[in-house]
Amino acid sequence: MNGSNRLDKESLPTSEQAEHSHNQDTDHEHLNHTSGHRELGHPHVHSEESLRRIVNRLSRIEGHIRGIKTMVQQSSPCPDVLLQIAAVRGALDRVARIVLDEHLTECILRAAKEGNMEVEIEQLKAALDRFLP
Repeated sequence: MNGSNRLDKESLPTSEQAEHSHNQDTDHEHLNHTSGHRELGHPHVHSEESLRRIVNRLSRIEGHIRGIKTMVQQSSPCPDVLLQIAAVRGALDRVARIVLDEHLTECILRAAKEGNMEVEIEQLKAALDRFLP
């Protein structure tokens, strides 16, 4: 495999680079989206900017995974493939952190204001039990 097709940790933008282009203050328009959990009782409301940042990061990860698939198809050395898998894992962890931060600052805060803290905390604990090893 030639060097121009090689994916490495440097091919994923750092959080500073990624957020530099996305940190403009918006007029805080909000979009509603449901998480698929009908029992929550409220739609998850996040800023358009936040949703765009998360989707952009996931799109980059998706591209990186396609690159790993190509590496495997081209019989790239296993250590190189493992390095790229580690890079994707790290990128996914960073996205998870953004989603968790959003949940804490938006959903938990809203639940506190609405008096639904116990329910929201239990749902967060259940999600973390599934997420964490």
